[in-house]
Formats: sequence, C-alpha cells, structure tokens
Amino acid sequence: MGMRSFTTLLILLFLLANPVSAQGRLESSNDLSRKLEYQLCGADSLVSSWVDSELIPGAVLLVSKDGEILLNKAYGWSQLYAYGKGQYRDKSPTTNSLQKLDEAIPMSTNTRFDLASVTKVMATTFAVMLLVDQDLLDLDSPIFTYLGDFRGREKDRITVRHLLTHRSGLQQWQPIYYQASNTQESYEVIRDLPLGWKVAEGYHYSDLGFMLLGMIVEEVTGDRLDYFLIDQLYSPLGLTNTGFMPKQMEGVGKDEVPFASTSHGNPYEHRMVHDLDFGYVYDGDPNQWNDWRWYTLTGEVNDGNSYHAFSGVAGHAGLFSDSEDLNTLLNLLIHGGTYNGKHYLKSETVDMFWNSYGGALGWQIFEPSNTMIFSHSGFTGTFVAAVPEEKLSIVLLTNRQNKGLRADGYYEELEALDQELLEILTSRFPSPS
Repeated sequence: MGMRSFTTLLILLFLLANPVSAQGRLESSNDLSRKLEYQLCGADSLVSSWVDSELIPGAVLLVSKDGEILLNKAYGWSQLYAYGKGQYRDKSPTTNSLQKLDEAIPMSTNTRFDLASVTKVMATTFAVMLLVDQDLLDLDSPIFTYLGDFRGREKDRITVRHLLTHRSGLQQWQPIYYQASNTQESYEVIRDLPLGWKVAEGYHYSDLGFMLLGMIVEEVTGDRLDYFLIDQLYSPLGLTNTGFMPKQMEGVGKDEVPFASTSHGNPYEHRMVHDLDFGYVYDGDPNQWNDWRWYTLTGEVNDGNSYHAFSGVAGHAGLFSDSEDLNTLLNLLIHGGTYNGKHYLKSETVDMFWNSYGGALGWQIFEPSNTMIFSHSGFTGTFVAAVPEEKLSIVLLTNRQNKGLRADGYYEELEALDQELLEILTSRFPSPS
C-alpha cells in the first residue's frame, strides 16, 4: 500500500468512528470541533507514517489556530544515524559507513532544528520588514544605495524588491567558501560574479540574493544580522530557542535544549561541485579547496556557505529554532504584526509583504480557491506555513538529512509530505498531482 493510500485509510477509519451529517456538512459547533479533530488526526497519522516507514528519522509537528496550539508532537529520533568508525579515517564524502546508533536520541517538542532556507523568512525577511516599517529601507531603491560598489550596467537595476522576490538575475548558488572565509570576502565574491539572467527576467531562486539582503540589513543598522534580530524581535517576543550559532550564544537556552542532527558532513555539496552531471555549474577547480567536514552535524549549521564563508550568520541560512518559537513568529504575521497585544510591525507593512504586486516578498504563495497560503521550506527538512484567512499556522520540522543520501545521491524528497499536510489541514487545498 502506498504512503498516500495508507494515510487516506487512517482518515477514513477516523471518519467512520466520528461521522458528520448525512449531507457531509458541518452543522453545529460540535461538528466543527469534529472536523478539526479529523484534520489533526489526519496530520498526525501522516507524519507518523513517514517516521514509522523510516523515510525520515524524526519530526516535530505543530498546528495552531486562532493563536491556540492544537497539536505539538514529537516523532521518532533527533539523531538515529552516525558515521561508522572507519569514516573518520577515510575522510570520504560518502554515506557508505553510516550506522544506526545503538541508543538513538529521542525527538522532543523543544528540539532545536537547523532551519536552512526557512532562515530567509524567519530571519532576513523579518529584518527587512522591520527596517521598512521604520522607514530605514526602501524596497524599490537599487541595492547600490546600501552596498555602494555593487555596480554594473545590469546590476544597477537590481532593487531590494528584486532580491526578496528572487528576480534579481543573480546566480542561484555558488560555493562562496572556495574563495571567501568571512562576510566581507563573501560580498566581494558575489559582487564580482556575473549575473545568471537579466534582472526581472523571471523567477530564479537565489541564495546569493538573500546573502546580499543580510549584508544590506547590517549596512543599514550598523549591527550584525543576528544581533539586530535578537534586539528588535526575538528577545522582545520572548523567544528563547531562536538564533544563529546557538552553541556559542549566551543566554539563549545554551546547553539546555537538544538539537536535531542533520547531515554527515556535506556530501551533497561536495557532489554539487565535483560532479558536472549533477545539475550545478562551478567553473573553478573543484580541488582548490578541501576543508570539508567529516562528522555528523549537531547544533552546527549544515549549509556550507553559511558555515565556512559567514561563520554561521548569513541571510540565506543559519537560523536555529523550535516549533513553538516559529509558531510565535507565524502568529505575529497572521495577526497583522501584533502579538499578545503588543505591536511589533504595522499591519500595513505585513500586508505589503504578503500582498505585494508580483507576489509575496520573501515568501512562497499557494492560492487554492482564493485561500492564500504563505510558506517556505528548508533543505534540512523544515517547513512553515501560514493561512491568514483561517488564522492557521503549521510548523513541520524534520531531520531528513540524518538518514543520509539515497542511492541516487539525493536526500528524501519531502514536497509530497508538505503538500499533503496542507491538503489535510486546509480543506480547500488541492490534491498534489
């Protein structure tokens, strides 16, 4: 039986035990509660089935509606696999020596995850929103307004809005760490790279664009990206498990909160550089740099550019958080910049970012049956979504990388899991094709 059929069977069994009216309509508050319980049961069963089938080692799922947490559950293991003993000696970027731990580490609801690209919305986009809210940043100014020597015939046209909407024409990814070991050197590498496309030619998801956004925030504020966010957002909101470089952070749950383990070094990035048939283009000598990590990453950012080129603090990746803190950030947006009666952002600013011409700023949008769903996923296996119309927030955090690469060289694909979760929890979301 396929994964989708198995989940559907569980939901049907639940419905038989909790029937709705003969017409299939929800006609009372009790029916409404029953529908919600049905949705939560389906979501719970779906994530359980992926963990039980060992497609992913573990997960945390949180569902909140109208500001109330309805489900916050941990599944499986925060670390299930590690390198075999010989792997450290061999220093080979393969997963052949992966072994299950004799004593796997259980997942918990307060486990912190490396968010990967969810950093783009839960850190960098928020930072830009705060600056726009304070009239310190203009979305339609060319980025050379803030990064003075980012110039060139075509580059002069790139605006902050282009970076947020992935329409800057910047290349999608490059191993910046081959030529840089700090933020300034990284900026110079990105500045000197040719564009991959003409500005505004189309949507081309770019890590490099969000690296630049992080640098713009630092240039405008005179503060490091992580410090600015802690001072202006995370600490005022009372978030205790959210930040960059968590092992080095003082007073932010240090040594008290577990981490979900991610990859075993960077075998995927190694292949991105060394295998010309893998779908990525690096024109340099792949052997000119060899400072690859050869151990299981726990509480250390997976993304190579963030770790090696930005010391863990970058606009595209590097943020760590847990399910409840992420839910707080989602609810801040869902409620128009207000949380627990305190205003952090103007409602007009939130509306500007979620309902901008040409699409949302920073966020990815689904719009089934006129219901706007704002979401973002991360390479490590993380996913957040907000449905403002239904005051619904969804956080799904997995450690898919800890299982290692599949035989085809890829990590387990989670798009089907994310979309089916949305389908279950938002009744108007279409079935994935």
